Amino acid sequence: MHDKDVYARTLRDRLPRVRDAIAAAAERSGRDGSAVRIVAVTKGHHLGAVQAAAGAGLRDLGENRVEELGEKLPLVDTPGIRWHMIGHVQRRKAALAARLATLIHSVDSVRLAEKLSRFGKANARRVPVLVQINASGEATKGGFPVEGALDAVGRVAELPGLRVLGLMTMAPYTDDEAVLRSTFGKVRAVMEAAAVLPGVEGCELSMGMSNDYGLAVEEGSTMVRLGTTLLGPRP
Repeated sequence: MHDKDVYARTLRDRLPRVRDAIAAAAERSGRDGSAVRIVAVTKGHHLGAVQAAAGAGLRDLGENRVEELGEKLPLVDTPGIRWHMIGHVQRRKAALAARLATLIHSVDSVRLAEKLSRFGKANARRVPVLVQINASGEATKGGFPVEGALDAVGRVAELPGLRVLGLMTMAPYTDDEAVLRSTFGKVRAVMEAAAVLPGVEGCELSMGMSNDYGLAVEEGSTMVRLGTTLLGPRP
């Protein structure tokens, strides 16, 4: 069986359950599930996964590596696909990421933001970005620490050639609900404070992955980045 068909069958089974879980979590926090966008993380999967996701009506697709995004993007002709760059972007690849991605989730330094800003100015456009916050304090994760995050968001938002649409975070890989809620809650609080800053144009919160997206939605996430729970394990 062609891998697209395998992915399509997996999505037929899993996507309705994921949507139900998101709707229930949103309802618990007094929100509508339609306010939460699913970003299907196709990184590491074959092209068939991208085609199956598009065929299932998913229009937001996430990649971790600029090169992989560049390989897949020209091969997908489904109208309305929005490509999300969710992984770390090296500064030397900033221009390419800005050219390819609809939204860059992982602006984790002022220097990267400055690179993207220069690209935006040179091309007479404004690059949509999220500022990455490291709310867990883990050294292995990128992003601005919560202490000082508001100032960092302000500095990024002041740069020309950028549209700061909100924040992104990665929680620790743990089953400890209190730790996860604390992580997501801290980022939500930064977003609430940052919403009034000049140049901050939106309140998007990219929080939650396959293992913790329900809690993330309860804590205010507007975008969940789902790979394994939607598409199964990577080949």
